Amino acid sequence: MTSEEIRPATAADVPAVKAVTDAAYHHYIERIGVVPVPMEADHAANVAAGRVFVTGDPVAGLVVIEAYDDHLFLDSIAVHPDAHGRGVGRRLLEFVDARACALGLHEVRLYTNVKMWENRKLYPKFGYELVERRVSGPYDRLHYRKRLD
Repeated sequence: MTSEEIRPATAADVPAVKAVTDAAYHHYIERIGVVPVPMEADHAANVAAGRVFVTGDPVAGLVVIEAYDDHLFLDSIAVHPDAHGRGVGRRLLEFVDARACALGLHEVRLYTNVKMWENRKLYPKFGYELVERRVSGPYDRLHYRKRLD
């Protein structure tokens, strides 16, 4: 596999999926005041369900996605800090769009914590529009969508 290929994660990738997710999200704990949801995910179950796709050797980035009847949900995207600036995140977002289209879905949805302000600038650059702000327990989230048709 080349470092740019994106492939389904396997059981052998679970430790790397956890490590990359933790490295990508850990710095947000202090800022948002809680552990980000992706850090508490059941990575083994997500991999077994075919929801996780990875890139890099060793793994440098990943997405966790879930297909619904009318959209593809981008549950998590994580890029290891050591791989920042190499286009890994861009390639992963492009993969998500392509995956949605391949599944016949015309919309991608995601949410991010309002205090992850970097994402508020990033997602609109990739065609996402803000749909709503919703508070769920300790999480204050911005919900985005991207139409692909």
